[in-house]
Amino acid sequence: MAKSSISLAITSLLSVFMASATVAQPYPKELEAVAEADTMIMVSMRDGVRLATDVYLPKDQEGPFPVVLSKTPYNFNEIRGSTLDQALKFVEAGYAFVVQNERGRYYSEGEWEILGNPQTDGWDSISWLAQQEWSNGNVGTLGCSSTAEWQMALAAQDHPNHKAMVPMASGAGIGRVGEFNEQGNWYEGGVHQTLFTTWLYGVQQNIRPTFPAGLSQEELQRLRSLYDLAPQMPSVVWAEKLSELPASSWLDSVGANAGPGLEMLMRKPNDLAWFEGGLYHDSEDFGVPAFWFNSWFDVSQGPNLALFNHARKNASDPEVRDGQFVVVAPTLHCGFFRTPENEDLIVGELNVGDATFPYWDQILGFFDYYLKDADNDFVDSTPKVQYYTMGKNQWQQAGQWPPSEVEEVAFYLNSSGGANSLFGDGSLSRNPPLSDNADGFTYDPMNPVPALGGNVCCNGGASLGGSYDQRAIEARADVLVYTSEELSEDTEVTGTIRTKLFISSDALDTDFTIKLVDVYPDGTAYNVDDTIQRARYRDGYDEEVFMTPGETYEIDMTPLSTSYTFKAGHRIRLEVSSSKFPQYMRNLNTGGNNVDETEAVVARNRVHHGPQFSSRIVLPIVPGD
Repeated sequence: MAKSSISLAITSLLSVFMASATVAQPYPKELEAVAEADTMIMVSMRDGVRLATDVYLPKDQEGPFPVVLSKTPYNFNEIRGSTLDQALKFVEAGYAFVVQNERGRYYSEGEWEILGNPQTDGWDSISWLAQQEWSNGNVGTLGCSSTAEWQMALAAQDHPNHKAMVPMASGAGIGRVGEFNEQGNWYEGGVHQTLFTTWLYGVQQNIRPTFPAGLSQEELQRLRSLYDLAPQMPSVVWAEKLSELPASSWLDSVGANAGPGLEMLMRKPNDLAWFEGGLYHDSEDFGVPAFWFNSWFDVSQGPNLALFNHARKNASDPEVRDGQFVVVAPTLHCGFFRTPENEDLIVGELNVGDATFPYWDQILGFFDYYLKDADNDFVDSTPKVQYYTMGKNQWQQAGQWPPSEVEEVAFYLNSSGGANSLFGDGSLSRNPPLSDNADGFTYDPMNPVPALGGNVCCNGGASLGGSYDQRAIEARADVLVYTSEELSEDTEVTGTIRTKLFISSDALDTDFTIKLVDVYPDGTAYNVDDTIQRARYRDGYDEEVFMTPGETYEIDMTPLSTSYTFKAGHRIRLEVSSSKFPQYMRNLNTGGNNVDETEAVVARNRVHHGPQFSSRIVLPIVPGD
């Protein structure tokens, strides 16, 4: 049925029930007890498109109130989960809490576009909120993942009423910042991440029900009581689907709207289109105090920390520079409020201890300072950086990221040419090797190294996030394994980790992966962090430079970021390979775009090490007491 036919059918249905339908309670009793709700307000944007908006005001409290806005592409027709928790917390604390659907989502009018286009919607919504009689004119924004990402571009606009923001897990809103060029999580190291394919399947559809223009608020409330508008998508086994070629067919073959996702898949990292959408780039100013929440096992924690540093150093307003704070937790994507209190947190298979943190106390303190002008000394009393050190299993704080006291220590790759698998002779040492050697492995795109753990988000269950025992991965001959001697003392690694590899291949192009691993005395090997780099982008993302077979090249891997203590008696390990699938799209080794190709080439890849080729990982180590 065509979109117009669906609209006509719905219009005819309206005449049947509109006069007699009653409005169902749109929010739970616990929220009703503390809040007065005004739901389905259709807020007009500058082009006339109206966005569905719910407002919750404190009951039995005198306004005007500061406002916290959560703008989302997700369903809030029935307020529940984290949105309900947020509404309760803010309303009880004397805030107006506002939830709004992005254009083209659920009851909001217009056509939805990924990355929050048009950017003017955020500005127009804040302008409307600031003008309401119940508002004191101070607006803060809050959200995790997609409800955070739109805030990035808005911060560059510096709306006069946008006083503060709390972005959580906001990496998909970041285009280019410093040495990171991930373009909203579409890439890492120039390699496509598959997460957006799976995410778009459930979000962007070819058609959606629409209603006649100009319906009243009461009519829309009645509709909402009867129609949730949440699509019921058929289940997809994404690990299998992502194995099919070509990649360009993934969305179309499961009945999803392939157009926008395919268009973005075909873009290269330096495509000018990335700079025309809703992403934030470091060429822009940053105009809003921000309280950042990131996770060690979340996608894009590197760019998130880089943007925090960028705003602290480069914002034109000194109050904005001084108003940047960050918390880094040992959780998965948006797992902050799912951390058990006063109990150990298990991330994947790794026990990281009691990671209890006063999230709400600090968030409310931050908003109180900027939206209520509270004399709570938040800016002066709150550490700029609060981070959880795994292994040591405790929260720490610093005045900057990375902490100023870290010392960079190089660990060099070495072997006699047989580092293949954990049964090989690969070693990791502070002393550079005395002779040049190379380790080779065969990378077959039809038999890629499987993903197990790491910084994962939103991939439909195709791969697991967190920390897992890597020994099954390390048993493969196409994984090079370099392991240190047992540590004589606890070794804390906190900060930015840089890895330099000297590589060669018989292919025009291929990928290289690294994984930092903590090896326990019993051999258990837990992943700490990992990344990937496409060889054609070894000289930067402005142009593709293919390899000459057999020639040796220097590759600087995309930096890692962590805070992790390797305990005495443990060993530090580095894995090197060429794939981590299906988290990352396979390089088919042809030199083509990998998106619309169906044939692959087997690559014979080598990692060189020695006096001439000093392949190494440089760890930021905190000096011992």
